[in-house]
Amino acid sequence: MKHYFTDNTDIESQPQEFVFRFKNFNLLFTSDNGVFSKNMIDYGSRVLLESFAKESEKSLLDVGCGYGTFGICLKKAYPDLAVDMVDVNDRALRLAKINAENNNVDVSVYKSSVYENVDKTYDIIVSNPPVRAGKDIVMKILSEAYQHLNADGSLWIVLQKKQGAPSAKKKMIEVFGNCEIIKRDKGYYILKSKKI
Repeated sequence: MKHYFTDNTDIESQPQEFVFRFKNFNLLFTSDNGVFSKNMIDYGSRVLLESFAKESEKSLLDVGCGYGTFGICLKKAYPDLAVDMVDVNDRALRLAKINAENNNVDVSVYKSSVYENVDKTYDIIVSNPPVRAGKDIVMKILSEAYQHLNADGSLWIVLQKKQGAPSAKKKMIEVFGNCEIIKRDKGYYILKSKKI
């Protein structure tokens, strides 16, 4: 069984739609087999979205974007934000493009395994790391974020305690020199590190 952090376009396609309400917007998402949380926006992502506070940031990178949850929701809520979204899964990328179009948001969606094809820097990097892809991938998202952030940029992560939030926090402190627990909710941790 292939997990969602692979190029898994050979899995049978069974698209489905659902509506997600975020900051007074009803957002229509199309999902499918072979992508993370195909039936609804997962609880951890919802906690991060509800916890997220934009200040003067101008650019955002959604790493492991799946069908577009973070990038699309945050672009809709903050239209002045320049949003790029990357994933390694071709089906997820295709869905993210469909979802961006259906929700009238102008975002850039392209293929990249973590930061492999990312050549810009951002004010914000956000991720719900693909835990099933293994600890190495999760740690790579955390450790390499630093070089893709602008000065004063921040990394926002959601992880469950049982899936490695404490070790992620430790890694973020090691890389950034700081890590704040923004929220704890039903075992989910929203972690934020700032490039200072």
